Amino acid sequence: MTAPDTVRLAELTWPEVGRAIESGTDTVVIGVGAIEQHGPHLPLVVDTLTSETYSRRVAEELGDALAAPPVRPGCSGHHMEFPGTITVPPAVLMDTLRAYCRSLDEHGFEHLVLLPTHGGNFAPVDTVAPEIAREIDASVIALSDLDEQMELMNEGLRAAGVEYEEPVIHAGAAETAILLAVAEGLVRTEELELGHEGPVSVTRLLSQGFESITENGVLGDPREATAEAGEEILDRLTAAYVERIERERAAVEPE
Repeated sequence: MTAPDTVRLAELTWPEVGRAIESGTDTVVIGVGAIEQHGPHLPLVVDTLTSETYSRRVAEELGDALAAPPVRPGCSGHHMEFPGTITVPPAVLMDTLRAYCRSLDEHGFEHLVLLPTHGGNFAPVDTVAPEIAREIDASVIALSDLDEQMELMNEGLRAAGVEYEEPVIHAGAAETAILLAVAEGLVRTEELELGHEGPVSVTRLLSQGFESITENGVLGDPREATAEAGEEILDRLTAAYVERIERERAAVEPE
């Protein structure tokens, strides 16, 4: 029997998942995405598509992992002025993550990775991860350092020759670059336009909404984006995530 050429959990049959676990696949990467506005040039699915891409690439690099279907929608209340955005309360997102992890733990996976890609999901993920870890046998690894993620995205831009810095990343050069790399056809290139540039008050953003800062829903300049920069960003973040997961797994495994 030919082994399936995919790490996507949802594309496997239950016997294939069982055989994967028996042969040493002990980790599942769970992307935590969103359905929310990303300016006039990017689709609402950006964060979900990005989380699926990272989860798949990380699972492939680890070699003993699967990528679960991304969790969405997320906590996007600060984008609700823009039509199409779907949001859930933090408690709902956290309960969904608990259910995901309990299910996967019951099947025998030993390490569960939570990988948020939308800023509003980082705090709920950071809060619920240790709670879940106390409830189940599997270890729970939360990749929930938003500042590190944004720093690596800016590094990816510079490495690809894009001399542009985004203090807060949303629908600008970095995310547009990623979409150009993985789903170019979803980028409305004729709608690329400058958004708010410069410092951003995150407190104001969360309390008063995105529209109080940017009328078109964009932070930064998506016109600076290139597919090459998108690949650099994906490579850097994937490498950082893999290194963190391997370190965390080693810390909980018996010698």
